Amino acid sequence: MTIATPRPLRDAPELAAILAFLGDVGIATLARPLPGDTVLPGMTVVGGTLCYDPARAGWVGDLLHEAGHIAVGDPHTRAAQTAVADDPAEEMAAICWSYAAAFAIGLPVTTLFHSGYRDSPDYLIDAFARGHAIGLPMLRYWGLARRADEPGPPYPVLRRWLRR
Repeated sequence: MTIATPRPLRDAPELAAILAFLGDVGIATLARPLPGDTVLPGMTVVGGTLCYDPARAGWVGDLLHEAGHIAVGDPHTRAAQTAVADDPAEEMAAICWSYAAAFAIGLPVTTLFHSGYRDSPDYLIDAFARGHAIGLPMLRYWGLARRADEPGPPYPVLRRWLRR
């Protein structure tokens, strides 16, 4: 797979839809200049808010991944969250949450799992296409996704978007 170059976030046609979705589900976003050193290019979490620098080059789909960390993070500390948790369960849940968000918005999976995603996104694209949603047990445990035996639409439709 050829790795494409990230572009300024303000130039991403998906940006408006992602920001509208995040606002609708209760995740605050803020456009502002950011220092050059962020975990993902052009974005970070500050005080429970997803901050992004529209002028910086980045992958717009990564906004959903970072929002996923806010959504699945401990609700008692969400408002003070300044970095994503270094917890494997939360990382997998954030990936799973971001896939559900991309599905809800109607974004192609390649916007989320882009060519710069962890060197190659092919394993995630394939896993989700086959119904192997890593992190789904955690989303179910926290009540965000329905269990297979519960009525209602199954994952990738979520019953709610924020852990409480």
